[in-house]
Amino acid sequence: MVVPKAATYVVIGAGVHGLSTAYHLGRARRQKGQGRGADIVLLEKERVGAGASGIACGVVRNFYYQPAMNEIMRISVGVWEEHRDVLGYHPVGYVAAVPAPQAEDLVTIARRHAEIGYKSEIITGEKDCACHMKVILPDFHTEGLEAVLHEKQGGWAERDSTVQRLARLARAEGIRLLEGVEVTGFDIRGGNVHAVETTQGPIAAEMVIVAPGPWAAQFWQMLGLPMRVDVHTRDGVVSRPMFTYMKLQEGEVHTDVDYVTATGGEPPVIHVDHNIPLVSDMTGNVITTDPWGIYFKRDRDGVQGGAVPLPLGTAVNLEPYGHDNPAHVVDESFADYFTAGLAWTLDRFKGRSRSYKQRPNGGIGAFTPDNFPVFDLMLPNVYVVADSNHGFKMLGVGKAVASLLTGGEAAELKPFRFSRYAEGSLHPSSHSPYPWN
Repeated sequence: MVVPKAATYVVIGAGVHGLSTAYHLGRARRQKGQGRGADIVLLEKERVGAGASGIACGVVRNFYYQPAMNEIMRISVGVWEEHRDVLGYHPVGYVAAVPAPQAEDLVTIARRHAEIGYKSEIITGEKDCACHMKVILPDFHTEGLEAVLHEKQGGWAERDSTVQRLARLARAEGIRLLEGVEVTGFDIRGGNVHAVETTQGPIAAEMVIVAPGPWAAQFWQMLGLPMRVDVHTRDGVVSRPMFTYMKLQEGEVHTDVDYVTATGGEPPVIHVDHNIPLVSDMTGNVITTDPWGIYFKRDRDGVQGGAVPLPLGTAVNLEPYGHDNPAHVVDESFADYFTAGLAWTLDRFKGRSRSYKQRPNGGIGAFTPDNFPVFDLMLPNVYVVADSNHGFKMLGVGKAVASLLTGGEAAELKPFRFSRYAEGSLHPSSHSPYPWN
């Protein structure tokens, strides 16, 4: 491996965001006659997909209440559809089913989908929701659910194999993808980064794109950016840490349950939120009386999905990341919670929870003061992609960043600028138990 002394662009992080940005940057420069892919270096301290992207659930959806998120997701789904076969994408659609407090949110989302040309269908009223879902999955329960949003686009990606395929796309554009090269700092002079300092020596750079996933706070600090920010809200100015962490509750349950649709096809990704007590399928005890939510999809040996994340505060140990760190993966309580939701939703899973063999996923994500990503030029020649939870959903962010950095437009990135905190231009909140919906 030869580490260059200089590059036009240095991209940091080989998760979905870094890979997508590097690939689209190389593609855009080739199409515009601006240079070769070899002018772009992508650095990864371990291996492709070693962070959150390699163990994520890989769900692709547009179930968001925020207009800016809707637009980013629309573009991202378009990228998935363009590269469906190459990236191992399953365009099975996405179904969200919610109780009365969230029903109007779904109606609003469906209206926005229609406005931006994203294909979805809204069904309201428990009876009509039942009719719609039972055509797809005859044993689906809708008691107390008042709205269903059925995205005809969206689906899921194959996670670890998908990031490897995305890396191949980047390499095909001539990108120099260097694994095992860790960034240790930046040579900052006059407000600009002159070089990226690595374990293999400095790399002089004209433009740096930082896409570090859960390590966003570490790089933010390296760049000398503020670790606390004043957020202007309706209730006044609140000082908040720039990043806090959440444990992403995801796992796989391996089972011999035949999880297919009424016609034998692959089911859409399912998301159920509810406000009734969640009762354990293992013990019959009440797990929680708070609003709960799960999402799930068919996987190779059963189903894979997740639940509402757990807040961890501002200090966590990110090393080693993922399955090798017990603090990063779900414990037995997740299996009880997740299988309880499965058993409530579909009769075929009732009474089967004790036979499940769980393989945990999840990991830890770094979240901004409003739980939505920051995409912005934070120094004159440093663009930061601060997001560690939406990578697969936001595959199109790399395309937008590449357009912006090669002289094009990227209006869809503006609502995610860092200055929104000082301006009070925050994303609207929904009634979902998930902090980012």
